[in-house]
Amino acid sequence: MLAIVGGKGGCGKTTTTLGLAAALVRQRTGALAVDADPEMPDLHALAGVEREPGVDAVTEGWPPGMVAGMADPPTAGVAVLPAAADQFGRQTLPSSLSVSLRAVTETVLLDCPAGAGPDTVEPLRLADAAVVVTTPEPECLRDAAKTAAMARELDVSVAGTVVSRAEAAPAGVTDLLDCELLGVVPDAGAGSSVTPLADERVRTAHDEVVSALQPKCL
Repeated sequence: MLAIVGGKGGCGKTTTTLGLAAALVRQRTGALAVDADPEMPDLHALAGVEREPGVDAVTEGWPPGMVAGMADPPTAGVAVLPAAADQFGRQTLPSSLSVSLRAVTETVLLDCPAGAGPDTVEPLRLADAAVVVTTPEPECLRDAAKTAAMARELDVSVAGTVVSRAEAAPAGVTDLLDCELLGVVPDAGAGSSVTPLADERVRTAHDEVVSALQPKCL
């Protein structure tokens, strides 16, 4: 189970979550993308699935596969589990949720809240490893470093970082975050109505990130 985390809102976590899930589907490996951010629950909107049912139905005993909606193109084939209000961060997660998600045969990707606060702690604790998403801006990089440090404090390994909306990784990013650079995702589709996830360069970048993750935690 992978937690997709980042230091700031708007750094590309949700797009990365859905993009990596779609890359897994293209590699003939199923994927379940879970929205673990009740404050900004936008994974379902990006994927084109209904807002309900969501995580709360799973905690009540429904199998994730029956609750999840199937994403629309360009990420068709990805199962998406929307967030449930007040499930993450504000209370201890039910043990049944962890058990249910670990019973899923597909790779589970958790789209976590931004930052290094308590809202991020609960979903991070469910994960086996974390992928840190950041843009090249210095402020975003600094916040991403704090999030990576928090993951390690929780004994969650940091599998690597993805630099989003960039043509090249900023100098020193691997030293700052103390982890491997998994890939750089271009800022494709900027200023147009085309979703970045439909852009071939973005899809290729996500494929390469998944390939880099395969020997580690997939």
